[in-house]
Amino acid sequence: MSLPLMPKATAVWLVENTALTFEQIADFTGMHELEIQAIADGEVAQGIVGLDPVANGQLTADNIKACEANPEGKLKLARTDNPRPQTRAKGARYTPVSKRQDRPDAIAWLLKHHPELTDAQLCKLIGTTKPTLNAIRDKTHWNAANLKPRNPVTLGLCSEADLEKMVALSPRRHTIAEPDEPAAPVEEAPAEEISPRDGPAPDAASVFGGPVWSSASDDDAGSDDPETKDG
Repeated sequence: MSLPLMPKATAVWLVENTALTFEQIADFTGMHELEIQAIADGEVAQGIVGLDPVANGQLTADNIKACEANPEGKLKLARTDNPRPQTRAKGARYTPVSKRQDRPDAIAWLLKHHPELTDAQLCKLIGTTKPTLNAIRDKTHWNAANLKPRNPVTLGLCSEADLEKMVALSPRRHTIAEPDEPAAPVEEAPAEEISPRDGPAPDAASVFGGPVWSSASDDDAGSDDPETKDG
């Protein structure tokens, strides 16, 4: 049975965008039903971008709707003109002249969707050079304004197996920074209310620990002046 291009990426898209059963998706992609369930649970294929099989002509929307309505129905691979990569011998990758014009688009796609791949891996995967990679990354490529990121697998520049292998072997796979989660708001404790103290208000003597002479006492002391008495 013929399988779709990039079966795992296709399975990711079908899980996320359709109501098909795991069995239907597994049968179409040639994968195990438990692996499809693991994709749905987020346990595998977390870094794989879903590939729309309708957009690339491998499935029809009517076929998907019919299978969603009938769990016993089977997805049928539509005939497509997409090139299928051929098994190559070991050694440097050769890109046919007819495909070289598509290579910048493939590089742009890889830089966008797989930033964890190193330059050496990208060069090996689709047979390019570091100056070309840097030019496309920095948008200084001579045709930068017309570049359209396209999947190198659908362009026939590499196989899905080669791409997945490169991603799995990437030394930067687990070092790509994840966006920071917003900090949880800190709840402030309510201000403690100060209740008035029971009993009489304190006087100056109790506060300062000694007698306090008032102005009235000073006046009384002044009345004892001998001159005042003689007068």
